[in-house]
Amino acid sequence: MIIINKAILHILDLNSGMTVFSEQELEIKNDSVITFLIKHIEKSYHDQNSKSGAFQSDSKFKKQLADYIDGKLDFINFSGMIAQTMHSAISQAEVLDSSDLLVCDFTIDDNRFIGILKCNNRVGFTHQVIKTAEKIKNEIINHYAILPNLSQKIDEYAFIGADSFDIKFIDKKHLINGQETYVLPEKILECSSAVSPNSTIKLVKAITRKIAENHGQSSVAAISKAKNYMVEHMETSEFLDPVELGKTVFRSSPIMQQEYVEEVKKSGISEVVKMDRDFCVKKGKNHKIKTDTGIEITFPVDYFENKEYMEFVNNPDGTLSIELKNIGKIMNK
Repeated sequence: MIIINKAILHILDLNSGMTVFSEQELEIKNDSVITFLIKHIEKSYHDQNSKSGAFQSDSKFKKQLADYIDGKLDFINFSGMIAQTMHSAISQAEVLDSSDLLVCDFTIDDNRFIGILKCNNRVGFTHQVIKTAEKIKNEIINHYAILPNLSQKIDEYAFIGADSFDIKFIDKKHLINGQETYVLPEKILECSSAVSPNSTIKLVKAITRKIAENHGQSSVAAISKAKNYMVEHMETSEFLDPVELGKTVFRSSPIMQQEYVEEVKKSGISEVVKMDRDFCVKKGKNHKIKTDTGIEITFPVDYFENKEYMEFVNNPDGTLSIELKNIGKIMNK
């Protein structure tokens, strides 16, 4: 359950030059405010594309956050410092954008977090009533400061644990002073950045495929084993060790294990990655293949080595056949 403790909105409209730092908090008893915040926090917090990070030892934000948590700094001034730093960074970008910056103090299941949501404004359409001396005319006009609706994702955000100081975030590249810059981790939080859970799964699959193909083995078999490992492992733990996964998949070949470990290290994947169990199971329970003849097949990964249901047969002419067995009924989808 998400409970909003405090929230404030700062306007950073660099296109029009209208930058307004709020001196009052949002009214969190307002149903519209609560609905907007909770929906977007929930969607962003559970996004498996978010990266994790750790504060640098000299992070100014970490000191400001500690002062706020300890009561030495009030919420409005704390949020204002974030907004000022954000404004200073993005005002130097080659492409100026308009955004609303939400800073909030909230709890999820008794765990307290500080949220920074950079809501990049979108162009929308609305009506405008024009009244002349004689008649009233209704027009359709562009509106350039539309907040993301409840079905849209927020492009840039960060959540920081008030007790653990753990960080998860998503950011976009901005070209600032000729350099590609991630504003949240580099300019605001001053923290490190690790590969996201979703990217971890993609990289593990890509590395597994590469190692298998380099050694003339079936990449379909290797990736199926990798997915099956993830699904089974998530039943007992929320942490995935990519190295152990590779050692299991390539158990019969120390050389392939070593190459896999080297590729994992080069990719920047963390030694242990915290995963969302439901997300991992959803990603790993099925495997989809496509033949060069255009046929696509999706099957449960644990069926791959079960010859009661399917079997891959190497034909004498070098082609491959797939035999599906024990089918009681075929349905159109």
